[in-house]
Amino acid sequence: MSEKGQLSRRKFIAATAMATAGAALPVRLKADFNRDHLQVWSCGGLAEAFIPANQRFLAKTGIKINYTGAFAAALGKSLLGSATTEVFAGRVLGLAQKLRGAGKMIYFKPLCFTKYVMVTPVGNPADISGLNDLGKPGVRVVLAPGASPPGGSAVSGLLKKAGLLESAIRNCTVKASCVQQSIAAMLEGQGDVSVVEQRITRMLLFQNRLEVFDIPETFFPRSPLTFTIGVMKHAEDRELADYYLDFILSDEGQHFFEKAGFIPALSAAGQRLVETLGVKDV
Repeated sequence: MSEKGQLSRRKFIAATAMATAGAALPVRLKADFNRDHLQVWSCGGLAEAFIPANQRFLAKTGIKINYTGAFAAALGKSLLGSATTEVFAGRVLGLAQKLRGAGKMIYFKPLCFTKYVMVTPVGNPADISGLNDLGKPGVRVVLAPGASPPGGSAVSGLLKKAGLLESAIRNCTVKASCVQQSIAAMLEGQGDVSVVEQRITRMLLFQNRLEVFDIPETFFPRSPLTFTIGVMKHAEDRELADYYLDFILSDEGQHFFEKAGFIPALSAAGQRLVETLGVKDV
């Protein structure tokens, strides 16, 4: 087969795989499984997507999701110890790999990715137009360097990569310990601009109150971008856990993550990041 033919075949296979992954799942009810509930843990940043997704899963199947969203590192440390859950969605690829290596997780798949954006109050009163504005004299920058990892450290890394960390810190009028507190302070008139994950802008508290500006992906810190979801060793009904993952990774399930401000793994942008960041189970 010619090189051109091989390339066309690879494109066809990739397109077929995407179409299959995004196909509607056959609806199954709780009578089809051995249990009527499933325990799911995730890092807290995913809660805005998982809560409505779990409600939809209950409506479709009658199966209740016992959901816990908390700090990913703390949950991961617990799971690497004696704690158990049936499905875990965590941030940072290395955590999923550790759980797999320790025999705690049966398999994992890419779930979604985060992205970073600049935000200003609606109306953009300081006339912010680009990332370099964070270093200009007179611009009031709002940051949360003390936010729990990777919140504060990731933004600092982004600004450092852009060559703006020192000047942005000099312009910082609010240094909050929480990202949500920093944005609330900006909206109260204490600042002009901030850098946050796009998911923050979709929270009910901030909807329609912010203007959002893209940041070049080249400045994004790689490690915090990835979220995975996996079935744990202690899943009491493996078939149910697998079906739940299939739902979350379907078009219907991924919609909740897109709406919450994430890049769904199923999307074209998500598939590119899967390859770029090497998000594959091994």
